[in-house]
Order: sequence, then C-alpha cells, then structure tokens
Amino acid sequence: MEPVTLGKKIANLTRRSELLRALRDAFYSGGFTEVATEVKIPAPAPEEYIESVDCHGEFLRTSPELAMKQLLCAGMEKIFQIGPAFRAEEKGRKHREEFTIMEYYAVNWDYRQLAEFTAEMLKSAALKIFGTSAVDYQGSSIDFSRHTFITVDEAFKKYAGVSAFDADKDGSFDEVMVLDVEPNLGKNCPEFLIDYPASRASLSRISAQDNRVAERWELYIRGVELGNAFGELTDAAEQRKRFLEALKFRANAGMLAYPVPEEFLSALEHGMPESSGCAIGFDRLAMIFCDAYDIEEVIFEAKRP
Repeated sequence: MEPVTLGKKIANLTRRSELLRALRDAFYSGGFTEVATEVKIPAPAPEEYIESVDCHGEFLRTSPELAMKQLLCAGMEKIFQIGPAFRAEEKGRKHREEFTIMEYYAVNWDYRQLAEFTAEMLKSAALKIFGTSAVDYQGSSIDFSRHTFITVDEAFKKYAGVSAFDADKDGSFDEVMVLDVEPNLGKNCPEFLIDYPASRASLSRISAQDNRVAERWELYIRGVELGNAFGELTDAAEQRKRFLEALKFRANAGMLAYPVPEEFLSALEHGMPESSGCAIGFDRLAMIFCDAYDIEEVIFEAKRP
C-alpha cells in the first residue's frame, strides 16, 4: 500500500465525520436514544478468542455490551452508542487495539428486524453522503439499495462444499470460514450471514424454529466483516453457564483472568426484555465509505518512537 498523503487523510477524516452524522440521523429518526457507558470496567464479557486490555486491576472494554444490556433491564428500549473499545494486541489491515465501535439495541425487535433496520440505515447514509445508493469500493460498486441473506450452512455448502455443522464438529469451521466463505460474502451489496451453529451462539439465544442454530448474524461487504448481531439471550442461568464455560476455556488457554460479571448477571436475573442488538466496527465501515484498503487510512494515529 502506498503511503497515505496528508490531504487524503484529511479527506477521509472529513468523510468519516459525514458518516457519523448520517448514522446518528438514522438512529434519531428511528427513535433511538444515544447513551454513554464506562470505558474502564470491572469485568468484560468472557469470550474465548477476544482479549481485553488490563488497566490497573480493571479492564478496558472490548464492547459496551454488558452495560447497555443493563440499561435495557432498567427500562430503556432503543439505545445506541458510538465510542472507543479495546482488544489486546490486534494490529493489521482491518484491526487496531483501540477502535471505534457502534453498538445498538432494540426491545421487541427480533434479529431479522434489526438486520432490516441496519440495511436501511446504511442505504440512507450512502444517499446522504453520495446522493446515490451505489458506492465505489476497491474497484467494485456496492449497491446499498438492496441486501441479501444467506445462512451459515448454505454458505458453507455453496462456497466450500461442506456442511457448517460437520465443520463445527470436526474443528475445521474457522479455517473454512476464513479461507472459503468470508471472501465470497457481500460482493455487490451488504450480505447478512445468519443462523450460526448453536455451539457458536455467544450471547445470542437458540432459535425456537431450529435448535441446531442460534439467532445470530454477521454483516459482510466485499468479504469484510462489519458487524455481529444477536437475538439476545435473556436466560440468566444459561448466560452464567456460558460465561463459566468461556472462563474455563480462557484459563486453560493461559489468557487474561476475568472475574465473573456479576453486576450484569444480577440485572439479567431481575429480567431483560426480548430484544436484539448489534455491534459494528465503525472504522471498517468508514473504510467502505472512504474506499480505503487499510484502516490506517481512516483514523489518526500519533507517531510513536
């Protein structure tokens, strides 16, 4: 990649600001309330492959998820937040240890409704910024006026010739996903990869229609994963069980030790309404809207010795 000129960086940061305004307009028009929660937290959500940053006995959040769900438990219904998050030792074309996350939740929406809102929000942003729903990205046109859905199992069979459930059982799921499936997703328009195997539910609930899958989707454009969404798990006992399993995995892998997030589990025990939520890596979305190959092109980083 050629060095990014100062002029190009300024143009991209200006476009980034326009994108922030367009997205906020969509949230406000949709009746969402913007919230702010702590960046330094006592306990992150235990996840098997995401590492937090230790901060003097507490942690820099990997996501505002747990705090925002506590707000749902307290009675808020449609909320969003755009702010910093941290994941240790992440560095690359699409990664930084510090990044901007856009997270939002809606009570009484299922995960498909949230996907439709997301697609409409991105289309409205394209129209406001470019005056058209067609956005040029890395030599291709991305049409935000339409979007597609494909289940994880359909995608595995289509692009790798294997069942997602079989790949999950034999341990090849992640390799097949990265090498065969992801590069083919969202080539010409936003594409939602939905219904992950139940073992990969994370903080989502199991589908009432098919107990083999979880109510979870990820959003892709040109093979870039932009967001992760759940039909939210509201069963406190099941959530505690999953957290303890993840903490055991982390301990066996020699990862950073986390306390159990008791404050969140206590809120969940008092009751969380049926809802769906999504987290989008805003910097990656800015890459699409700035036609940027590397995340470096859409953020400002101070030079270090």
